[in-house]
Amino acid sequence: MTPDQAPPPAPLLFVIGTTGGGHRSAALAVSEALDRAYPGQFAPVIHDALAGRGTPFRLRFVVSLYAPGIRLAPWLWGMSWRFSDKRWALALVRRTAFGAVRGRVAAAVSAHRPAAVVAFHGMVTWPAVLARQHAQPGAPVITVITDLVTTHRSWREPAVDMIVVPSPAVAGSCRADGMAPGQWTEMGLPVAADFAAGPLPEGDRRALRRALGLSEERFVVVVTGGAEGAGRIFRKATAIAGRLGDVSVVAICGHNDLLRQRLTRSAARYGDRLTVLGFVGNMADWMRCADVVVTKAGPGTIAEAACCGAALILTSHVPGQEEGNAEFVVAAGAGRWAPRLPELLAVISELQHDPDALARMRAASGRLARPGAAAAIARLVASLVSPGEEAAAGERGAAALSPSSASGR
Repeated sequence: MTPDQAPPPAPLLFVIGTTGGGHRSAALAVSEALDRAYPGQFAPVIHDALAGRGTPFRLRFVVSLYAPGIRLAPWLWGMSWRFSDKRWALALVRRTAFGAVRGRVAAAVSAHRPAAVVAFHGMVTWPAVLARQHAQPGAPVITVITDLVTTHRSWREPAVDMIVVPSPAVAGSCRADGMAPGQWTEMGLPVAADFAAGPLPEGDRRALRRALGLSEERFVVVVTGGAEGAGRIFRKATAIAGRLGDVSVVAICGHNDLLRQRLTRSAARYGDRLTVLGFVGNMADWMRCADVVVTKAGPGTIAEAACCGAALILTSHVPGQEEGNAEFVVAAGAGRWAPRLPELLAVISELQHDPDALARMRAASGRLARPGAAAAIARLVASLVSPGEEAAAGERGAAALSPSSASGR
């Protein structure tokens, strides 16, 4: 390499698992933030250790049960989550159902020789530590927790170099485990730059509604259930469109193609009051133009909605990792809890006719936002890979951080 040539980008390994879409979304957000703050200096590779190419059939089968499980038998998922949250049970699960994860992560570390490994899924944290010890000694292992309030024991692996926690509640869990304060740092849950841009002024919201084919005057309700389309979206979307006047309902079904097809067949009876979509790449636009977002209490959706200043109506949660999320949102004044359909319709009707209450909810939602989380995590990764690199980023990294995220709020 000649003196005027830049060094090659440092390889990074971002290890995820496709149980829901939040793990990949968080990894992509941090990858984008690294590219903005340190262009050409890092080369992240996102590796799905649970269901990616080359995964053994048994592990793929176990992981494939997640989506139908949380939709059709959430109580069963909750039982398995609580069982494996015990220390001895987690060790058993790591050796049996998820035994192949260790080899998958080890192979990825050996292939890419990363300067750092970043774990975005609880079940890859311990395998990442083992792989680092055998194939890449000295490379830091960082965990980015993508659950908001209640976390599985697998996330809080003390052998990693740093744990990024999204909230004070998760920091409290780390303390309860006996970890020293220097083992974790609170930075928020990373969201993509599209969400981090913040809410829109009213005039721009109206223009966005026009661009998306929605009425400027109607009350807009976005109904979503995360990447898996969970949470009985069909019943809720059709009830809102059919029973409430002067509303536009947007049902976003994610990867749940059966739900999308079923809703599409029913949409004609509601005219332009019901818009049916599958997985969308412009979720930030739909959240910004919404009056309310009706959803299960998924951490990624909550974090994204907060950055867009959207009021939330939470109707369900996945037992285990999403417990506590609804209370977190309601206590902040950013949303309501309406688990039954009559309650949901009543809350929407109330907010539809009380713009002041809706405005207070939207403002409270915005106060929960951590738009600088991805940039802060990018700076952390850079500083652990190359000490002094954080300072070298200068104002690029500082500009990407909001005052609240920079202060750890």
